[in-house]
Amino acid sequence: MSGEEEENDAELKIGDEFLKAKCLMNCEVSLILEHKYEQLQQVSEDPMNQVSQLNLFKKVFGLAGYKNPDAVRQVREILSRHQLTEFELCVLGNLCPETAEEAVAMVPSLKTKGRAHSDEAIEKMLNKMLNDLSLVKRFE
Repeated sequence: MSGEEEENDAELKIGDEFLKAKCLMNCEVSLILEHKYEQLQQVSEDPMNQVSQLNLFKKVFGLAGYKNPDAVRQVREILSRHQLTEFELCVLGNLCPETAEEAVAMVPSLKTKGRAHSDEAIEKMLNKMLNDLSLVKRFE
């Protein structure tokens, strides 16, 4: 992004490094950290180190909206079906909006960034996506 352009997430002006990056939802990061924590437990013999690691990981795990690895995979699959950027996908996956209006308020680019659909078509797509996500959450 040139020095003259101002970042604006509503228009997906978030910097080239973010547009090209693979983003992770909090629940995906939580799964990675949980695996890392299990590895550290196996190699650490210092009980105080294990306790401090456990406290850190408990704080991080509290950020995850989905805890079941299958649910995390399903959430990414559902969001990936809708031609979202990685940024949009992760914001929606992390914040879990309940309505189409909430989703657009959280991610304004859903209506503005190069989508040639009518407002009604966008709302229908968002409602379908949010319904699918609510089913995952309900059965997690």
